[in-house]
Amino acid sequence: MEMTLHHVQVSGPAGCEDAMRAFYVGVLGMTEVAKPERLRARGGAWFRAGAAEIHVGIEDGFTPARKAHPGVAVADVEALARVVEASGAAVVWDDSIPGLRRFHTADPVGNRLEFQQAAS
Repeated sequence: MEMTLHHVQVSGPAGCEDAMRAFYVGVLGMTEVAKPERLRARGGAWFRAGAAEIHVGIEDGFTPARKAHPGVAVADVEALARVVEASGAAVVWDDSIPGLRRFHTADPVGNRLEFQQAAS
């Protein structure tokens, strides 16, 4: 059976949507995807870049994911790192995997995110 990953969901506290839009759209360059009408009342927001989607769900008693994280492959990890750093978010490079250039950062509510590119 063939499978592809459709989306990854991260969580956030109630009222975080504008901050998440500013980061996922304004900093990362993703596009907001309209949530289906039946899901809009739950809050949150969905974002897409290429085939990758990150969904932000609202969670009571929210605690940011500091270990679990989406890993997103990008065409130019160095350029994205500069944009993320210029926004004021931390960029932490990790060279633990040979042949992979990657960094970790956190979204506005503290969820860990990884961006990576195969080393040339």
